Amino acid sequence: MEDKPSLGAQEEVRSFHCSAGSWTAQNPLIIAEIGTGHGGELSKAFELIDAASEAGASCAKFQHVYAKEIIHPATGLVPLPGGDTPLYEIFQGLERSIGFYAQLKERTEGRGMIFLCTPFGAKSAQELIDLSPKLMKVASPELNHLPLLRQLAASGIATILSSGVSSLEDIKTALACFSAPTALLHCVTAYPAPPQDYNLRLLPKLSSLLGIPLGVSDHSLDPILIPLLSLACGACIIEKHFCLSRSDSGLDDPIALDPQDFKRMTMRIVEDAEKASSLIIGRLEEEYGKNLVDACLGDGVKRLAPAEKANYGRTNRSLHALVDIRAGDAFSPENVAILRTEKILRPGLEPAWYEAILTRKAARDIEAGQGIVWEDLGPLLPQAKE
Repeated sequence: MEDKPSLGAQEEVRSFHCSAGSWTAQNPLIIAEIGTGHGGELSKAFELIDAASEAGASCAKFQHVYAKEIIHPATGLVPLPGGDTPLYEIFQGLERSIGFYAQLKERTEGRGMIFLCTPFGAKSAQELIDLSPKLMKVASPELNHLPLLRQLAASGIATILSSGVSSLEDIKTALACFSAPTALLHCVTAYPAPPQDYNLRLLPKLSSLLGIPLGVSDHSLDPILIPLLSLACGACIIEKHFCLSRSDSGLDDPIALDPQDFKRMTMRIVEDAEKASSLIIGRLEEEYGKNLVDACLGDGVKRLAPAEKANYGRTNRSLHALVDIRAGDAFSPENVAILRTEKILRPGLEPAWYEAILTRKAARDIEAGQGIVWEDLGPLLPQAKE
């Protein structure tokens, strides 16, 4: 690509090379994030896969859900694009055997696309690894779920990590788990995400700093603005939520692209991918206005986006009591889990402290679902003192 004068100082932007393929800003991987929009119905999942293929996606992505791997039953109602949602119960209703995902993989690959799926814990991860996919994906809230990251890294499968609601230190810690090819998706964890929060000048700087290829997972509503600006900033992966209709009942359907808008996006990507960044940006300035485009490009400094600040520590994983824990009880895998907190429960310690707290007793009673904090940690267990 030609120089990018409107992006400031040049930084090297790497391409994503792995056994699944090779992608650059001139030939990006375009991911249709179907997620759980199939509602657990195989026929609708097949319809979504076929529609994504016809709309120009090169990859169809899903989510392998087990409710207990994600949140606690006491999480309560979670505000989502479709309104306050009893998320634990919804997740339970979306649970399917790995045989369901094997059929999705076969259908996706039969349409010439890459099958991609997100696990949320040890069971879903191992089941997906056993399917031998070409790629794996980590969602933003799981970027600090270190046991899950280590499990995926040990598989040797190339992995794409989303980095919404994360600090630079969170990203560096996560990447340290991996040696196989890895790519990072810049993301704003808000639904929908304001396009002005995307700070896309960060992409080449972050790619150069971390030494890995960068892409964007876009939760904004517009099918063109953020994807095309991402290309101008060197993104080699573009991910957008995909649905048959925004009025459907999927958790993310209200902020997803329908087939017509997704095809509009892919056609523009194909049309503009070979163009110089300055030409892409200039055209978008004509369509959207210079002020909005410059706001979306931002200053390139890594920070939490305004729309996701309130989610930090709650959407991410932390240590929670699985059951009621009494003062003097030993912490164990049976009573502690690494879960998302969401909006009602108290956030706990970072997952990095998981193994350390298993050497201690509880200093006080902890109600099931609540986060485990420093004040909950009591004396060392006898065997830990040896």
